[in-house]
Amino acid sequence: MNHNDWAAGQEETTVTVDGHELSVAYRDDGEEDGEPPVVFLHGIPTWSFLWRDIAPPIAEERRVITPDLLGYGNSAMHDGFDRSIRAQEAMLDDFLSQLGIERVSLVSHDIGGGVALRYAAHNPENVSKLVCSNAVCYDSWPVEFISDLGLPDTMETDLDDLEARVSSAFSQGTYDDPDEEFVEGLTAPWLTEEGRTSLSRCAVATNTNHTTELDYGNIETDVLCLWGADDSFQPIEYGERLAAETGGEVAALDEAYHWVMEDRTDAYIDELREFLVEE
Repeated sequence: MNHNDWAAGQEETTVTVDGHELSVAYRDDGEEDGEPPVVFLHGIPTWSFLWRDIAPPIAEERRVITPDLLGYGNSAMHDGFDRSIRAQEAMLDDFLSQLGIERVSLVSHDIGGGVALRYAAHNPENVSKLVCSNAVCYDSWPVEFISDLGLPDTMETDLDDLEARVSSAFSQGTYDDPDEEFVEGLTAPWLTEEGRTSLSRCAVATNTNHTTELDYGNIETDVLCLWGADDSFQPIEYGERLAAETGGEVAALDEAYHWVMEDRTDAYIDELREFLVEE
């Protein structure tokens, strides 16, 4: 599925965060069967298309919801609102309320992991299972590449140059030769003037305090740190620490960098299915 086909299947709702009414684009696939829905949360600089090969197989068995975070993909990108993981947590809370969902399993990556961890710590009764993949936690972030995107000159960057800059994170960040559809699809939302500005705002909103302030002991659900073992952005040592402090487990996937779901798709799905089926 290419990114245009993925976007064509998205719906839209409106959430309120910090007094701002903001649109959230999302896919809602699969069938309700009494089990908690699975909500997939992406990171930076991606959007829900990150889960293109992971969410559909899980949707064969249960309801799967894949939103674009605020400022990403086809969700609100205009200027003037907070894009931090604190704000994304508030978005997730109102988003689930809009859909009438009280209990979920969360599958997360990168800053989506930070959002999921905050939500699970603050709403332990609402989370059935929590999967964190190469997720930001503690003081593991931000990374230099993302911080640099938050500098003022990003908004002056020629869009062709920005495309090369962002796409390199995907084309050079996979373990084997990259899938062009993966690279093109994840880069596409940023290649407008609005997208360029939003990317800069998203980058500058990477606030380490929002994970260092958390009491990880408040997370009561089962936790799986499903990690690309060779990641240099979010090293597996952070996943091991997270698992130890939450009573969770680590599944380390070798020959996988930060984009673990792209590098080890089949193994990722297998680990995810095994973990979720225990609900």
